[in-house]
Amino acid sequence: MYKQQLLECHNRIKPYIHRTPVLTSRLLNEITGSHVFFKCENFQRMGAYKMRGATNAILMLSERERSKGVVTHSSGNFAQALSLAAQSLNVKAYIVMPSNAPKVKKVAVSQYGGHIVECAPTLEARTVAANKIAGETGATFIHPSNDIDVIIGQGTAAMELLEDYPELDYIFAPVGGGGLIAGTSLAAHYFGNKCKVVGGEPYEADDAYRSFHSGKIESNLTTNTIADGLKTVLGDNTFPIIKKHVHDIIRVTEDEIVIAMRLIWERLKIIVEPSSAVALAALISEKKNYQDMQIGIIISGGNVDLNQLPF
Repeated sequence: MYKQQLLECHNRIKPYIHRTPVLTSRLLNEITGSHVFFKCENFQRMGAYKMRGATNAILMLSERERSKGVVTHSSGNFAQALSLAAQSLNVKAYIVMPSNAPKVKKVAVSQYGGHIVECAPTLEARTVAANKIAGETGATFIHPSNDIDVIIGQGTAAMELLEDYPELDYIFAPVGGGGLIAGTSLAAHYFGNKCKVVGGEPYEADDAYRSFHSGKIESNLTTNTIADGLKTVLGDNTFPIIKKHVHDIIRVTEDEIVIAMRLIWERLKIIVEPSSAVALAALISEKKNYQDMQIGIIISGGNVDLNQLPF
């Protein structure tokens, strides 16, 4: 089922997304002791992989549903992704954002045509506001990570990576709400050659690691991490896929994230956000287990506030 969905999705969204480049670095190969291939979704439209899932979710709606618009709650990349995807498809997008969301992100959402509705900075307030908009306008709610059409869309990044490098032993990806790693694990399962998927997650927001080991969805005990895109929790669609298809989840410290982020900026000469660096940080922290392997890393995005750099 998922294999066919991934193939159809990839063809469906192709006209609306970029096929992003894959970069390598001899020095980063030396540091990790493996052969690393970076899938650069920071070069995706709106600067992150989330454009894939947002586009697919809207395209899967009927004409009648599209005519009433879409709604989501997000303070980050999915807010921008759904806004731009909706604009590209001539659909109205309502974006519920917490009042304390960074101004730079609100500006980006507005520039992409999203209609911002502010709410109190709690998950409950976000949910109430999104439900109210859906009830009043008939707009379809699209969850940033737990929507199955979003998950399938996110998996297309790994599909492309495996088309370019079919002999990858592992793909590393960051874990937040789980949409990216769930989609990546499905792509690796159906299109890889015994390719396994490993997640990277901050110690300061390690709900996925604990869920992975306890067998049930856990909540975050803290979200005090620089990787602001990874503060969300797993959902009832992402978790079963992760449980079935993900090989491991590795936790990393804030210092390890900053070091990895700096390495990517310095050695690959590209701008990435802290959340993107978590996957490389995870590989470096347990590099002894991945010597001489072919490793793919999903660089999830590059929407960083240049006034808030950690170095």
